[in-house]
Amino acid sequence: MPPKKNKTFDLKEACVQAAREVIAEQGVEGLSMRDVARKLGISHQAPYRHFESRDHLLAEIMRRCFVDFTDHLDRRVGGASPDEDLDSMGHAYLDYAQKKPLEYRLMFGTPWPEPAQHPELIANAVHAFDILRNNLRKTHGDSPEQRARADLDALFIWSTLHGMASISNAHVMRHLVLAPGVVEHFREDLMGKIGVALAVAAGGPPAGAPKP
Repeated sequence: MPPKKNKTFDLKEACVQAAREVIAEQGVEGLSMRDVARKLGISHQAPYRHFESRDHLLAEIMRRCFVDFTDHLDRRVGGASPDEDLDSMGHAYLDYAQKKPLEYRLMFGTPWPEPAQHPELIANAVHAFDILRNNLRKTHGDSPEQRARADLDALFIWSTLHGMASISNAHVMRHLVLAPGVVEHFREDLMGKIGVALAVAAGGPPAGAPKP
């Protein structure tokens, strides 16, 4: 039902919400300014009052997803030690991906609009990574070598968590024949192996491994 045209009607917010609905129904590929206007019952030109193009509208939606994501990570219950806090952050990451698959897919599975035109999107996306990296730098140190190690560990953790989040949300998971209890213990097993890998890395890379 089209929104009532009254003094409290916020066209910009209405466009964002309508666009999210279009994406949920048709995918990102189906998003257009005309569909947003049609869903709101307004003229096709009205959304352009706040968004220069379809890509600008999409960039705003993606930016908000990153803000929501980082807020979720910041609200995690921190651990008593850096390792426990890192574990808590990992669980918070996976919880978000599980509870908000559309937002997660928009952040990490959607081609970005032209980055140079959307600096706020870039800033919020980088902030999500910095939460993890800054946590690692507290224990790694601040020398060039230690900062490089923290960067590598952050990328390792992020890519591992992303892999689990993507697989867990994939349809194929519903059709895998796995031993009893595997799905239920998948997350804890993965988090434990991340901890083991970081401990090994802290003691020095295996022979033949590239140096940071």
